[in-house]
Parts: sequence; C-alpha cells; structure tokens
Amino acid sequence: MAIQYYVASSLDGFIAAPDDDIDWLISFGMAEFQDHYDAFIADVGAIVMGSSTYAFIVDQGAESWTYGTTPSWVMTSRDLPGIEGADIRFATGEIGPVLAAAADAAAGRNVWVVGGGLVAAQAAEAGLLDELHVTLMPVVLGAGSPLLPVRDRLGPLNLTGTTAFPSGAVELVYEVAARAAG
Repeated sequence: MAIQYYVASSLDGFIAAPDDDIDWLISFGMAEFQDHYDAFIADVGAIVMGSSTYAFIVDQGAESWTYGTTPSWVMTSRDLPGIEGADIRFATGEIGPVLAAAADAAAGRNVWVVGGGLVAAQAAEAGLLDELHVTLMPVVLGAGSPLLPVRDRLGPLNLTGTTAFPSGAVELVYEVAARAAG
C-alpha cells in the first residue's frame, strides 16, 4: 500500500492555470494516457482530494461519481453537495487521520491523493506521501496553482519510473526517500 500523488503538471510546475482553469490539460485529450491511467487506478482502493477538485468534478455534470464506489474523502471547510450512490466522506482538520482512515478503507491497495496541490502538500509535510506520479505536459503556463506548494524542502526523491507519451508528455514516478526508509 502506498499513498500516491498522481497528477499532471505544466513544465513550469502548475496543475491549473489562474482561476483553476484546466482547459490547457483537457486539450491534450485522454486517449494516449487511458491505458496508463487504467493500470494506475486498478490499484487504488481509496481517494483523498480537496474541495476545489471535488467541486470541479461535480460541476462537470456527470450522472454518477467518477470513481464509482471507491471510498473517497474530501478535505473541506465548506458545505458541499454529496453524490447519490457514492461513498464520499467530507473531512476537516489535519490530513493525517484522514489518510489513516483512507488507508484502512483501501484494504491493502493504494491511496490516491487526487489533488489539488494543497492537499498533496499537507500529506507531504506530514511525512505521509510515499510516491509522486507527475505527468509533465508540454506546455508552459506562467502562473496558476502550484504542483506541490510545500513550505520546506521535500527530498531527496528517488526516480523509480518514466514513461514518454507521443504528445511529448512524460510521466515521472518518484519515491519519497524518507517514507521508503521508514
């Protein structure tokens, strides 16, 4: 079981343009990444995300929860609507107990920290992030929501895998050395 931050980023380290715009990412489509994503999600037993990520997913108007019956936690300080038939739990406060509950619910499978960057940074700063799966997209945004806005250095990171895609995107998989050693 690993706690993983799986995300796409611009080359200059942003996961969304200003105003949380991800049209730049959507423009790449999903076709070339689908098999890779399917292999990743097959090992995920629980999900943790922030309220902005959750609100974006809900605003897309899907008739059902994107992640099926996978237990999902939303870190939030605001009231958000639930989704019928989905196992969604809203949480406040420290991320440690939330990740522990997610790990229990994952039953030996991985926990995916979907995003955004602030939630992933909280996990990293708490020493609870095991892996980073960052797909660098061939675009420079100049500004936006940072990939991993930690307050202090995170590392060293051990590169454990790379995948190049036809569009020029490259996935880098890093193990957080401190977690691997512990």
